[in-house]
Amino acid sequence: MLVRVLRTHLRPYAGNLLLVVVLQLVGTIASLYLPTLNADIIDNGVAKGDTGYIMGTGGWMLGVSVLQIACTITAVYFGAKTAALFGRDVRAAVFHRVGEFSAREVNQFGAPTLISRSTNDVQQIQMLVVMTTTMLVAAPITMIGGIIMAVRQDVGLSWLVVVAVPLLAGCVGFIASRMVPQFRKMQKNIDGVNRVLREQISGIRVVRAFVREPHEVERFGEANANLTDTAIRAGRLMALVFPTVMLILNVSSVAVLWFGASRIEDGKMEVGALTAFLSYLIQILFSVMMGVFVMIMVPRASVCADRISEVLDTESSVRPPVTPIKSFTGRGQLVFERASFKYPGAAEPVLRDISFVASPGQTTAIIGSTGAGKTTLLSLVPRLIDATEGRVLVDGIDVRDIDPEALWERIGLVPQRPYLFSGSVASNLRYGNPDATDEELWEALEIAQGKDFVEAMPDGLNSPIAQGGTNVSGGQRQRLAIARALVRKPEIYLFDDSFSALDLATDARLRAALRPVTRDACMVVVAQRVSTIIDADQIVVIEDGAIVGKGSHQELLDTCPTYVEIVESQRSAEEAA
Repeated sequence: MLVRVLRTHLRPYAGNLLLVVVLQLVGTIASLYLPTLNADIIDNGVAKGDTGYIMGTGGWMLGVSVLQIACTITAVYFGAKTAALFGRDVRAAVFHRVGEFSAREVNQFGAPTLISRSTNDVQQIQMLVVMTTTMLVAAPITMIGGIIMAVRQDVGLSWLVVVAVPLLAGCVGFIASRMVPQFRKMQKNIDGVNRVLREQISGIRVVRAFVREPHEVERFGEANANLTDTAIRAGRLMALVFPTVMLILNVSSVAVLWFGASRIEDGKMEVGALTAFLSYLIQILFSVMMGVFVMIMVPRASVCADRISEVLDTESSVRPPVTPIKSFTGRGQLVFERASFKYPGAAEPVLRDISFVASPGQTTAIIGSTGAGKTTLLSLVPRLIDATEGRVLVDGIDVRDIDPEALWERIGLVPQRPYLFSGSVASNLRYGNPDATDEELWEALEIAQGKDFVEAMPDGLNSPIAQGGTNVSGGQRQRLAIARALVRKPEIYLFDDSFSALDLATDARLRAALRPVTRDACMVVVAQRVSTIIDADQIVVIEDGAIVGKGSHQELLDTCPTYVEIVESQRSAEEAA
């Protein structure tokens, strides 16, 4: 998975990568040439007292050093830039894929893990790309070139290289292999911390209302402790890497000096060659260390790549049509033909054999007990989910054959949980229509009974709205969400229990204001209160996912026991109040 993610998203930057490789190659060759020049100065300049040779060769060393520095800086710049662009592309790919998911896929993954996969997981792979372009490219070149240059200096000491390099690679590789399961566990623990933190922030009012702060502190402490313990175990293993490297490096350096001194004493080696050999050995071991250091990051990046690929490879259950219908005529007639919906693996369907017609110019109400399937039924229209059996038609065309953009342009949805985005009142209302004027926004607010409280805000339409609309009340959120749908001026209005947070007087005024605006539109209202839908042209009663009654208020009182039970229960509650 890691290779596939890298190959797919690094392909556009192949030119940058090639440039990095060339620069690293030139810079590495330059660095390998420096110890040889230094050895020449010692053996041919210092030993003979030839100042001119020292100055000339030193000038060459200075030029080679400048070349190495320039190549390294440029390579690191392009490598870091490529990694940043790679991270941007992967995050965009994950974001767009999640944007295509239906509610089923979002619930399957969960918001916390989708967030961590889009941020932390991408960052881990991006770091691997940075380290690869800046270190791993140079490591094999340095190691191979260093071995060749070391053997050129003295064949007799080359056995030290043969011993030290495999020993270092084996020790560090063993430690790295033990870190893989810890990194895999760490990513899951990060998801756990994100999940608990998100729940606590979103549900802070509930936590405080039930005085559950100590319990939530304990929950977060447990999740945080699990992540900490895993990170400590991985950190302990990582902490062994550098002492191991330095131990082998220092022992190898001592061995070079020990055996090299004997060869110099025997006249088989010069002092400059010994210093050059020692420099090459250090370069070789450091290149091995750099390579292994990057390889340590591979397991964690591989885990992250698996998680990212899982998102990218997941196809939405709501698929766009092969040959979409982008334009069609009609006024927004909505037809359900034996529509059913069943979650994969579920024993029973959520909806069964739903058939009714919602016509333009009429209000169709849907009522039923909690969990009857009302929201699921409404979700079939804008294709938040797709019917597993039967069809949903808009103006005689199956919604699965309509271009999604063309379908959504005809629909104004007010969800059961009205969500507002961080920004201002105006920016939230213009989600319905980006080109809406201020006059149109005020008109929609007046119909939605929200004009008074928006005018009372310090900056009116420019007043700030916090993420999720947490700085306004539940009723104000609902009215702003209704105004957002009204600004769109669609042909089909879908109100999913959108009046539940309103008092009866505001509810009545809002419904009265809606009538002239939605006179020619198809309006479908999901409601819990009978008073909200008593004047509807058609009321559909749902129980356990099936239609048990259909007609006007009076007709249902005469023919539908379930509706009568709902009406009587609400009357009893009002009388008791």
